[in-house]
Amino acid sequence: MLDHLIIRVSDPEVMVPYYERVMATLGYHKGVEYPGGTQFANDEDGDSVWISPAKEGVAPSPSHYAWRAKTTADVQAFYEAALDGGTDNGVPGPRDYHPGYYACFVLDPEGNNIEAVLHDYEG
Repeated sequence: MLDHLIIRVSDPEVMVPYYERVMATLGYHKGVEYPGGTQFANDEDGDSVWISPAKEGVAPSPSHYAWRAKTTADVQAFYEAALDGGTDNGVPGPRDYHPGYYACFVLDPEGNNIEAVLHDYEG
């Protein structure tokens, strides 16, 4: 099980409020803050996501991050929140990856492909 991950960003002033909105849709809340990063914690399963500034002079490479959602409504809420500052990269809906896969994809303001996913969709 994942304990925490760090998303390195160029502009924490933009990215922390962005992820605060987006992660709230999946039950995360802002936790610890210090000059090296901001934590978004999920009390239900104990994992956390950190938004931390990249090292000076280093541009972070965009990556892909996916979080499990509990319902299609959660996927929709994640998608809508992520579009406020992000770019559509796949509307909420079933995918052909395996039976029951339902997800959305958005490029965050720094180009990371972020996803909310269900693995047991029966629609």
